[in-house]
Amino acid sequence: MAFILGSGSPRRLELLAQLGITPDDVRPPDIDETPKKAELPRDYCNRIAHEKVLAVRADSDDLILCADTTVALGRRILGKPADAGEAAEFLLALSGRRHRVITALSLRRGDKIWQKDVVSQVRMKRLSDLELNAYLASNDWQGKAGGYAIQGPAGALIPWISGSFTGIVGLPLAETANLLQVAGYSVHKEAAA
Repeated sequence: MAFILGSGSPRRLELLAQLGITPDDVRPPDIDETPKKAELPRDYCNRIAHEKVLAVRADSDDLILCADTTVALGRRILGKPADAGEAAEFLLALSGRRHRVITALSLRRGDKIWQKDVVSQVRMKRLSDLELNAYLASNDWQGKAGGYAIQGPAGALIPWISGSFTGIVGLPLAETANLLQVAGYSVHKEAAA
């Protein structure tokens, strides 16, 4: 049995390493991540994680882990900004407000799929023009849902969270470990060896 991470995210690799897990292979799926009309953020996030895990080619006894992280402001899904202008729009919408960060996990072995989602609450401070422009200039917003990454320079913009810090980063570790154990994968095998 091989353990495959279906993600191109270096953050997810780093988080798995905290569990003592090094995937046997990394195979980022290529799927259309466009939200459906009137799709709610949590439903969207779960659908995308599910579609990702189905898109990864693997042998029937391989274990594939995929995840999707979505920033939600009310019913609005804030994906990865296309450019600095859209990143600024997202950050201004989040400025001084609470929002949700949803990470959905999907784990597959053969025809069996296990799913779990984790919803965290995040408050971003009210951003000054100076803070906004400095963050945009850092380019840290690129490729990040909602236009920011809490583990990077944007951490200084987030005074409060409720939920899973690692879930906000992109892979909730407690829930990932539990899902892997339910699927029969020993999370602590490398630490014991």
